[in-house]
Amino acid sequence: MHALDVLGDPVRRRILELLADGERSSGEVSSVVRAEFGISQPAVSQHLRVLREAGFASVRAEGTRRLYAVEAAPLREVDRWLDRFRGFWEQRLDALGTELARGKRQRRLDQERGGGSGTDAET
Repeated sequence: MHALDVLGDPVRRRILELLADGERSSGEVSSVVRAEFGISQPAVSQHLRVLREAGFASVRAEGTRRLYAVEAAPLREVDRWLDRFRGFWEQRLDALGTELARGKRQRRLDQERGGGSGTDAET
């Protein structure tokens, strides 16, 4: 399965978010995902299996518990692939940041001159 197919599923993305905070048992992952997505425990297990087989997660046994963790290598590969497209949104985000700063500066100048609009939308 291609990395973007794996990451395209919101349940698998949520599982990776949970694992990004540190190793978690399959029971912990299952409880959160079942509550948030309303899916069965076998469905959560299937998503964990997909993540494991695609290399995005690893599992180790600790007694009777199975502990899952994120594996960074596939995420680095996705990041490298996205790198060629990053310029498309970074330029727009930079432009948005400039416009926001310009608007904030203008509101501040207007308030200093006593011509403020009377709103405190941004501080």
